[in-house]
Amino acid sequence: MAPPVLALQDITLTLGGKPLLGGAELSVAPGEKICLVGRNGSGKSTLLKIAAGMLQADSGTRFLQPGCALQYLPQEPDLSGHATTLDYVQAGLTDPTQDWRATAMLSALGMTGEENPAHLSGGEARRCALARVLAAEPDVLLLDEPTNHLDVPAIEWLERELLSLRTAIVIISHDRRMLETVSKSVVWLDRGTSRRLDQSFAKFEAWREDVLEQEERDLHKLDRQIAREEDWMRYGVTARRKRNVRRVAELAALRTTRRETVRAQGNVTLTSHAAGTSGKLITVAENISKSWGERPIVRNLDLRVLRGDRLGIVGPNGAGKTTLLRLLTGADQPDSGTVTTGASLSMVTLDQQRQTLSPDTTLSDTLTGGSGDIVQVGSEKRHVIGYMKDFLFRPEQARTPVGNLSGGERGRLMLACALAKPSNLLILDEPTNDLDIETLDLLQDMLAAYDGTVILVSHDRDFLDRVATSVLVAEGNGSWVEYAGGYSDMLALRNSFTQASEPPVSRQTQTPAAAATPAQATPAQRSAPRKKLSYKDQHALDRLPEEIAALETRISTLRETLADPGLYTKDPKKFTSLTDQLTTTEENLTRAEEQWLELEMKKETLASGDQG
Repeated sequence: MAPPVLALQDITLTLGGKPLLGGAELSVAPGEKICLVGRNGSGKSTLLKIAAGMLQADSGTRFLQPGCALQYLPQEPDLSGHATTLDYVQAGLTDPTQDWRATAMLSALGMTGEENPAHLSGGEARRCALARVLAAEPDVLLLDEPTNHLDVPAIEWLERELLSLRTAIVIISHDRRMLETVSKSVVWLDRGTSRRLDQSFAKFEAWREDVLEQEERDLHKLDRQIAREEDWMRYGVTARRKRNVRRVAELAALRTTRRETVRAQGNVTLTSHAAGTSGKLITVAENISKSWGERPIVRNLDLRVLRGDRLGIVGPNGAGKTTLLRLLTGADQPDSGTVTTGASLSMVTLDQQRQTLSPDTTLSDTLTGGSGDIVQVGSEKRHVIGYMKDFLFRPEQARTPVGNLSGGERGRLMLACALAKPSNLLILDEPTNDLDIETLDLLQDMLAAYDGTVILVSHDRDFLDRVATSVLVAEGNGSWVEYAGGYSDMLALRNSFTQASEPPVSRQTQTPAAAATPAQATPAQRSAPRKKLSYKDQHALDRLPEEIAALETRISTLRETLADPGLYTKDPKKFTSLTDQLTTTEENLTRAEEQWLELEMKKETLASGDQG
C-alpha cells in the first residue's frame, strides 16, 4: 500500500475549556476519496483546518508528503481584496503558465471571470471558490461543504469533476447523494475521536448503528460489573487485607472509567404542532405569469396544491424558485392570472437566508422573543433551557449571540423557532443547509408524520426523494412542469418523455378526458364538438363561490363555540350536536371545493378547445 500523502496522528485540541478533539486521526493515500462525517459541532471543520495547516493542534503530528500541493475550500470563502473573480482564481495558482485553467474552470461553472467578488450571490461565490481550488490541480483537495448554495446542475457537474480527478480528496458534506457517489472511504468523527470505514458512504449508517449498539452493550456490562463489586464491598469484605485493597482499587478504576465515558450525543427532538385542519385546497394558481423586466420567471402556470401534499420546487439558481414560492403563498402578486389560497391556513416559513435571526440577539431571547425564560411551544409553555436541549443546545449557550453560532447551530435554531408555532402549512426554503445527516433524518421523519401540507425548495436530491410527493421543475424561459414522485422519479419521467418525444403533462392539469387515449375514447367523445359549459354547470359555477364562503363562515362560528372549555360540562348534548354539525359542514365544504375545481378545469379545457 502506498504511503499517505497526508496524515494526522493523535490530534488533540481544546476550545473554550472543553476538549473538542482527543486523539483524532486521518490518513489519506494518493488518489483516495474520503468523506469526513459527524454531528454538527463534532470538530469536522476544525480537523480539516488542522489538515490544511491553517490551525495548530494542542498535540499530535501532521504530515504532508514533501512536494505535494494542497488546496482547501473553506465553508465560507473570503473573496475580498480581488478586483474580479478571475483575479481571485488566478491567485490560487502556483504556476503562472496555467492561467488558462482559471478561465476554463470559471467558464465550466457558468462564470465569465469579470464579476466583482463584492457583488456575488452565495451560489456564485461558492462556484468561484470551487474554480480556484480545482484549477490548481492539487495533489490533496480538502472540501468543506462544497455543495452549499449550489443548484442541482452545479452539484452534478461537481460530482463528475471529482470522480474524474486523480487527486486525493477529503470532503465534508451533508449531501448524502454526493457522498454515496464520490466517497470510497468514510472517517467518522465522534466525541473527539475518529473511526474509519473502508467502504462507501452507502454502508456507513448501518455500520455506525452497529458501533453504537456495541458501545451500549459494553457500557451495560461495565455497570453490572460495578454493581457486583459494590455488592462485595458491602457484604463480602474479608480479613485478607491485600486482596481487599486490590479489589477496592479495581472498583475505583471501574468507577473512573464509567465516569469518564462519553456517551453518544442525543438526537434533536423535532415535533410539529397542529393548528387545526386546513381546507382541502391549499393554493390554486390559474394561468399565472411573472417577469422581472424582460426576463420571464413564471409563464402561464396552472397548479393546485391539496391538503397533505409535499411539493418540491427544483431549478437552477436564478430560475425564480423563491419568487414562485412567494406567489403561491400570496406574498407576491403575479403580473397576470390569479392565485387563490385556501381556508383556515396557518403558515410557518423557514427562509433560506435566515434573515429572521438577529446576530446580536442571544439564543434564549431569539426563542422567547425577549420575554423572559418561557417559550410558547404550540399550546404549552416550556422553559427555554429545556426547549434548547431538544435541539442539542447546551444550557451555557443560552446567552450566546446568534452571530457566534455555527452554520449548523443556526439551522437548528431556525427549526426550533419554526416548529414552536402551530401550523398546517410549512414553507421550507433550503431547509437542509448546514444540517448534519442525523438531524436531516429526523427532519424527514417529522415531515412524513406531519398532518399538514409542505412546500419546499431544495437542491438536496436525496431529501426530495424521501419527502416530496411531487416535484415542480423549472424547464427554462419561465416554464414549470410538475412530476409525480421525488427527484429520481422526475428524472425517470423526463427521460421517458424525451425518448417518446412527447411533452410531459402535469398531473394537476391533466383532466380525465385528456388522460384517455384516442383508442379508449368513445365515438361520441371523439366526434363531440367543443362548446361552452351547459347552463346547469355554469349556474353551479356562479353559485359555488358564495356557497363556499357561507360554509367557511359557518365552520368558523362552530369552532369558536366549541372552543368554550366549559361547553361540554354545561350542555353535553349541545356539544355533541355542534360537533356533528362541524363534521358535516366540513364535508360539505370539501365537496363544494372539489365541484368548483372540476367545473373550472372543464371550463378552461372547453375554452382552449374553442381557441384551437
